Amino acid sequence: MDHIRDPNLIPISQKIAAGERLSFQEGLLLYHTRDLPTLMRFANQVRLQKHGDHTYFVHSLRFSQTNICYVGCTFCAFQRKFGEEGAWDWEVDEAIDWVRSKYQPGLTEIHISSGHHPKKPFDYYLELVSALKQNFPGVQVKAWTAAEIHHFSKIAKSSYREVLSALKDAGLDAMPGGGAEIFSERVRSQVARAKVKAEGWLEVHQTAHELGIPTNATMLYGHIETLEERLDHMDRLRKLQDQTGGFMSFIPLAFQPDGNKLAIGLGKREFTTGLDDLRNLAVARIYLDNFPHIKGYWATLTPELSQVSLDWGVTDVDGTLIEERIVHMAGSPTPEGLSKEQLAGFIRSAGRIPVERDAVYNVVKVWAEQAPALQKEKVAVEITRRAEA
Repeated sequence: MDHIRDPNLIPISQKIAAGERLSFQEGLLLYHTRDLPTLMRFANQVRLQKHGDHTYFVHSLRFSQTNICYVGCTFCAFQRKFGEEGAWDWEVDEAIDWVRSKYQPGLTEIHISSGHHPKKPFDYYLELVSALKQNFPGVQVKAWTAAEIHHFSKIAKSSYREVLSALKDAGLDAMPGGGAEIFSERVRSQVARAKVKAEGWLEVHQTAHELGIPTNATMLYGHIETLEERLDHMDRLRKLQDQTGGFMSFIPLAFQPDGNKLAIGLGKREFTTGLDDLRNLAVARIYLDNFPHIKGYWATLTPELSQVSLDWGVTDVDGTLIEERIVHMAGSPTPEGLSKEQLAGFIRSAGRIPVERDAVYNVVKVWAEQAPALQKEKVAVEITRRAEA
């Protein structure tokens, strides 16, 4: 406790050491403290307790069968209308051809998130999952957000359970965590008014977990939300995870300010700061005590900041992201993909052990038992220097 400069953090330190849960007010203290070295140490302590030096990534293809969407979220630069420049809308055979053109040996996961298409019938999505599983044996399909499942339930005139059961029977392995945005109705009414409500998003994930479909959870931050609303979002996720245990990871997504109505309305051109990103990840790692992983999504953070985040509670950097489009169409300056070797390299150079996983966190390959001794020593010295700065 000698290094703790903020006395308000001392009781939190004791709770973390004892493995006890933080209250909502204690979570807010973490967001407001200026003792950032201690916050980093807290998050890293929780990370080490859960996973040691292991840091995970997946060989993943990002795929969107269409960007036609009627929802009109103000933060989105991905959506298009029929006939608009840049729109695409593939039939099943066209989608399979596109995936085949991007396929790489050892591909583990096809990650699908797309637009809310107003005309495609639900059978189309069942056929697409089946075709992907048939044409790419052994590849896992992690597909469609809770917002899209809500859309499917409307076009199929079926319950969430019926929709998810049919998708699982077709071959669905897992679900991504998108569409969550911020659960606060104040914010949601301004950024995603026509999208599924927070309660519906949570119900979809609860139903998926009950059916044995593991999922992720996201949070879009850095626009008009307050810190209290960020923590409220995490608190609702923590409560659902207590009930189901079906979430694999939590992924904070930094708002990308290019090409969308929200950024224009706010007059916002700047990206989130690195400090805000790291603080957000650290609070998530400490507060979401029942989530296995906190993901430092390199496509929005940048690979460099994602590497730094490994000291701030992060145990997963996502994956190769072949052909990621959604955040890049909103201005993300990062590459559209990284190789497995690049991902393993930046994890290893941070003094961590790279672990290639599949969509549901089964280990595919441990890339190195440890970083080279000299490099690991240098990293340890740098971590200590930062913590004591």
